[in-house]
Amino acid sequence: MRVEHDRAPALSGASALTNVASERVRRVRRLAKRSARSETGRLLVEGPQACREAALAGLVVDLYLTADAAHAHPEIAAATDESGGHIHEASAEYVRAISTDAQGFVAVAGDPWSGWTVARSLDRLVRLAAVFEQIRDPGNAGTAIRSADAAGADLVVFADQSVDPAAPKVVRSSAGSYFHLPVVRAGMIEEAVAPLRRAGLEVLAADGAADLALGAAVLERPAVWLFGNEVRGLSAAALAAADRSIRIEIHGRAESLNVAMAATLCLYASIGQLRAD
Repeated sequence: MRVEHDRAPALSGASALTNVASERVRRVRRLAKRSARSETGRLLVEGPQACREAALAGLVVDLYLTADAAHAHPEIAAATDESGGHIHEASAEYVRAISTDAQGFVAVAGDPWSGWTVARSLDRLVRLAAVFEQIRDPGNAGTAIRSADAAGADLVVFADQSVDPAAPKVVRSSAGSYFHLPVVRAGMIEEAVAPLRRAGLEVLAADGAADLALGAAVLERPAVWLFGNEVRGLSAAALAAADRSIRIEIHGRAESLNVAMAATLCLYASIGQLRAD
């Protein structure tokens, strides 16, 4: 295994990176900002699960880890080394100086979806997609990506001033699913929907006020689901862009469902009927 340090080649802890005020720390930490990610096409990846998935995808450029973390999860360093990434042993303080959410692992990785558009994503077969309009909470966004991945979706789009899906908290909350399927940005909702409709997908709006209930909906066509802001739901423009609006039945006293949970239910309902064909 190739291990890179400032001074020593061995992952022994004796010569681990320790200078928390170094330029290297500042350079890596800058990737928490959208401007730095856009300029470099790289991501700040936090925590063992997200780092593992980035490494398995061959995207890790630099992996920073503590000796304890390396011992607990040797497969992450092994996958990084196998794909040609650099491995740096660091003190716990050093790793925390880069990210307080690192849990012993933080990585600089290439962003596989940097520069991608909805149209470019259609170079692949897309039978099921999710578009999120003005989703603002990073945790919700990451969970939504993870749900789309689990349901077998082919594309996730964040439109109209949504949170940046490449933000560290979003990538971490996705538990590595960010690296499994295209996750792209779009402008207004029409920009996201138009190429998907031209590709033959039915446009479905998840709307709590719709007449048609999810349990009664026929979902046999490839589809793109639209999901709205955590508080306001879908905009009038998004509802107008949809071919059909569908509501999730609320049987208890809850006012509504979390947007990531709503996406889970709708995407699983679609994929269940698509696979039954």
